[in-house]
Formats: sequence, C-alpha cells, structure tokens
Amino acid sequence: MTTPRSAKRQPDAPTATPALLKKLGLGSDNPGVFCGEWLGSGRSLPSLSPIDGSVLATVRTATEAEYERAVRRAQDAFRKWQLVPAPKRGEIVRQLGNALREAKPDLGRLVTLEAGKILAEGQGEVQEMIDVCDFAVGLSRQLYGLTIASERPQHRMMEQWHPLGIVGIVTAFNFPVAVWAWNSALATVCGDATIWKPSSQTPLTAIATIKIAERICRANNVDAAIFSLVIGDGATVGERLISDTRIPLVSATGSTSMGRHVGEVVSRRLGRSLLELGGNNAIIVTPTTDLDLAMRGILFGAVGTAGQRCTTTRRIILHHSLVGRLTRRLIKAYGQVPIGNPLHPGTLMGPLINTRAVQDMQDALAAVRQQGGQILYGGEPLKGAKYPGGCYVRPCLVAAPHDLKIVHDETFAPILYLIPYRTLDQAIAYHNEVPQGLSSAIFTNDLREAEQFLSARGSDCGIANVNIGTSGAEIGGAFGGEKETGGGRESGTDSWKAYMRRQTVTINYSKELPLAQGIVFG
Repeated sequence: MTTPRSAKRQPDAPTATPALLKKLGLGSDNPGVFCGEWLGSGRSLPSLSPIDGSVLATVRTATEAEYERAVRRAQDAFRKWQLVPAPKRGEIVRQLGNALREAKPDLGRLVTLEAGKILAEGQGEVQEMIDVCDFAVGLSRQLYGLTIASERPQHRMMEQWHPLGIVGIVTAFNFPVAVWAWNSALATVCGDATIWKPSSQTPLTAIATIKIAERICRANNVDAAIFSLVIGDGATVGERLISDTRIPLVSATGSTSMGRHVGEVVSRRLGRSLLELGGNNAIIVTPTTDLDLAMRGILFGAVGTAGQRCTTTRRIILHHSLVGRLTRRLIKAYGQVPIGNPLHPGTLMGPLINTRAVQDMQDALAAVRQQGGQILYGGEPLKGAKYPGGCYVRPCLVAAPHDLKIVHDETFAPILYLIPYRTLDQAIAYHNEVPQGLSSAIFTNDLREAEQFLSARGSDCGIANVNIGTSGAEIGGAFGGEKETGGGRESGTDSWKAYMRRQTVTINYSKELPLAQGIVFG
C-alpha cells in the first residue's frame, strides 16, 4: 500500500528547510507514531522532495507493537471522547481551524516541498483544512435525528445517532493533509477517534499536522490520542489497519486497485469503508461555448497539480466544429505554461511526485502510440539544471478516438485526450463509457444542453458542473463519485452520518403492550 522509495543516496535538503521544519515542530529525524505520545522505532523513511530529489528529513516508522499500542490508546481516547457533548467537541475543532490559520504559510510551504505542488496550491490545501473545520463546527450543533409516527397508541419512535468508534484514515500523496481534515474534522465532532496512515511519500506534512492537533488537545485537557498517527508500510500498518475489527470505518483515498483491496478486506469483516478512488474526468465543449472561459477551466483542470488530482481533467469531448480552433489554442497555451520549481511564484506546474510517476506517464504515451492515438504536444521528461531530480515533464495533448483502451484508464499525469463528437447524446455516451465516475463538466451557453447534462440521462458522475472545470471542490458539497470511484462521499449536508451509528428508539408511555402490525400474542 506504499510506493517504493529510491535506494540511491539523495542530495541534502535546501538550506532553508531546517528552519521551516523547526517552526512546525519537526527535526532532521522524527518519530512517525503518535497516540498521545510520540513513538517510532521501525525502519527509517526518508522524505524526498520531488522538487530536486533532496532528503527533507527522515521518519522512524511504526513497528507492529507500536501499531498495536496506537490502536489501544485510540480506543481509550474514544471511550472518553464519545461522552463529551457534541458542541464542546466542535469547540476543539474550532480551535484546530484557528491553529491551522496561523500555520497556513509554513504548512502550505511544507506541502509544496514534500508533494511538489505550486505554492498557491499548497496554501490552498491548508485553506481546505480550515474551511472543513469551520464546516464541522457548524455540524456539531446539527447532528439531528428524526421523530417518527408510531402505529401504536401512546408510543413514540425516533432515531438517534451515536459515535461510531475509531475511524481509520488512509490518505494519498497528492492531498497529503486536506483529506485527513475532510475526514477527521467531521469524525471528531461526531465523537470518534481517528487513526491516520498517511502516504509514505508525504510523512512530514502528516507529523506537522498532528503536532498542531496535539497542541490544541493538550491546551484543553483532551486526550490527544483522538488524533492518532501511524506511519509505516503496507505490511506493518496498512494491512493491519484495514483488517482490524476495532476500527469500524476505514476511509481510504487512492487508486481504484488500492480501493478494491481495501473494500474487500473491510467488507470481509463486515466493517464500513468510505472509498475515494480514481477519476477519468471529462469536459464536454459544445458549439455555443465561451471558449475563453472554457480555456481557463481546461488549463487549470488538466495542468494543475501536474495532473495529479483525482479531479484532474483527463478528457476533452469537443464538438467536431471546434476541433481545429480549440486544439490550436490549447497547444499555444500549453507552450506557455511555466514549468519548474514550485516554490517560485511564477511557476504554474511543478514536478510529478517521483521518477516512477514519470515512467508511468511514458508507458501510457507508448500505449497511445501503439493503440493509434496521436501526440499533439509535449509528454517528454524535462532534463537539465532547471529540472533537477528527474520528476519534471511537459504536459501532453493527445488526439484520440473515444474508445482507445488507454483513454479508459486513469494515468496520474498531465495527459489530456481530445475526443471529437457530433451530437450531445454521443458526447454524453462517450463521457459515461469509462469505468470511473468522479467529476464532470460541460461548457455551454445553451440551457437545454446544460439541463440534459445534469439530468438522469446526463453525466453519471458524483460531481457535475456547468461552465466550470472538473478540478477542485468546495467543502459544502458532498465530494465523491460512482462506479470505480468507490461511491464514497466526504463533506456535504449529511456526510456526518458515515461517522456515526444509527439507532431507532421506541418509547411506550402507555400501560398496554400492543405489538406492531396488529399482532395479538396470547
């Protein structure tokens, strides 16, 4: 469940990094387990920056015994935390959000260093954490049940919601801290404890985040083990976590293959899983489109985060009359994208996460050529002093028929397929034929086209947009998708119910004992 690291000796981290790490409570070597205390005596994990391949710091991972201690401590913390009134739980999350506001410049910069996002996206990720904390604070006073009409006289029925237990959170490198917040903020106000397994690609951002949460808990005399952390490989941590019957809910973000395995293991023990998996997101561009508007949506959706978002735009399904015009504009725009060090303010596209991701992109482009697609622009790895570390690529445009096998796969890289269509019915059919179903968009000024796209016979994705791109989501709406995207939802109006257990209650305040369905017994 982890991506292998290079065994080669890596260059030292940039000189500015130690000061930043110190501000965030980190050092050159860090314990990778937190359960109210900091532990970590397993193998040493280097955190490599995709910017230049340097070692930012090392992390001591969890042993089997330390994983076990973390779960037991999370259980103890949950038993106390579930009894705290929900609005008071919300107060802790409110303070966490404020602490993240203070840490935003530094934590956002660490996201850039460790994940390779440009600074604006690193800061934006921390802002997501802040926003979802605000959202969860409001929810802490809205964990409503219903009163239900009973068929029996002098009886009252209602539903109520109780804390669930420990929530396991498995996150991916591309959103190294925001996804934890989407889950943990809601789980915390619901009365749960959390245990977080972050990506081994981005362990430092996880440790820095938990140190902030720890500080808030200690200031409020709350058992900090409600925010537990276990960094380690799949065999030591990942498999144990998803198999652990003491963890009733596992929320996992990652590839479809990873999610399929997590879902199978968790369901085998009759646990719950919340899966946020792959996307193969498309934008339909119709003849009435405002092309200037569409170009902005396409460019950020396809190139932002170097194509490493689950909501990245991977397919443009464009009307045949626009093929020449839009293709020329995209080639020109792609040629003007500043690629390089994401710490530099003018950069719009940083590196891929590692050299393996670069090779995966090259393998996908080889499949494009073999299957009959045409590479229109870019795709090659970038070398030289401006691109150290071997993780930089040029974003790629590909002309392709809708039914190429590679088009139906998700390649986590900046490859954008241009697919022509003639009728809107055909465009929607092309859109829906892939196995993934996360985010979707249409650019049109025709109300009927927009409404058809949003109708039951339109987009089959969990997210459908009109005149905005596929990438990015506000925390007020439910985030997640259908089909091989896993079916999970995070945030949104009733997402809190995933983190609680539902109980139907019947109260008899009569002196009789009538049975339901009019049954007479005895």
